[in-house]
Amino acid sequence: MLNEIEEFIAYTTFPEYEIKNKRDTAYLGRFTFDMLKKFDGRTRVFTILARGYMWQTDKPDVDRAERALKAWCSLPASKQPKKRTPGQDRVSFPELHGEIPELVGEDGAGWFHNHVHNVVDTVLDNTDKVYPTTIDSADILAHGFDAAWCDRVMQYQASMYSRKTKGWVRRFTDIIAEAKEEGPLKNKDFELPAETEQKLKDTLQNKKRENVILTLAKYYLANKPEDGDWVVLPVDNFNAYFGTTSFDRKWLPIFPEEIIVREDYAGICRFRLFL
Repeated sequence: MLNEIEEFIAYTTFPEYEIKNKRDTAYLGRFTFDMLKKFDGRTRVFTILARGYMWQTDKPDVDRAERALKAWCSLPASKQPKKRTPGQDRVSFPELHGEIPELVGEDGAGWFHNHVHNVVDTVLDNTDKVYPTTIDSADILAHGFDAAWCDRVMQYQASMYSRKTKGWVRRFTDIIAEAKEEGPLKNKDFELPAETEQKLKDTLQNKKRENVILTLAKYYLANKPEDGDWVVLPVDNFNAYFGTTSFDRKWLPIFPEEIIVREDYAGICRFRLFL
């Protein structure tokens, strides 16, 4: 979560699709099943992708960033909907294969589409090595992902003036504006002062979570604004980073409030750290 360059590589390179045991989730890459089924954590993923392709030279290439997002999200040409709406009429972009072959194939299948189907195939080919809930998730994706993703990709392209977009969806134009403001990808990792690190460790009863609180502390300090004390916490992406939804459901609640305070509002989580 601190090394944005490493994160970008994880969103553009396929993981090894193999399962060693029931606790092994490496085949998901930097995603959880909630991110695949519900499209949670999409804003950060898109922003990292857009920044990676926008800032490959000294000047931002906004058009290339938009093409990269479309390529990554692309569905096979056979999934192109027959009913079309101006500005939201395409979900397949095979013509971008020549420019960005790592994100979209000649058939129009984009990186994310291929990743989801690879995950499904991996799980269903190894049902003896996964939990029943994992099989259930794979079945849901096998039967409903393409239609749901097609709908989302059209929404991502909607005009900011459109009144027909379902729910609150960040559009490509919103993502690109943020990517331009945030600038090139960075490796923000650093070493905490020894005194600060020890103070954080001393607050925990569960020593197995020391790495979690130290990572949160570094993320907080690396992203804290100059004019405020709160930092947005991308919970879904942290779940994927640690390879488990336990980060949100079990680990965060154990941290004492004299060290970390969370606030949830309108689906956004922010936190404040006292060091």
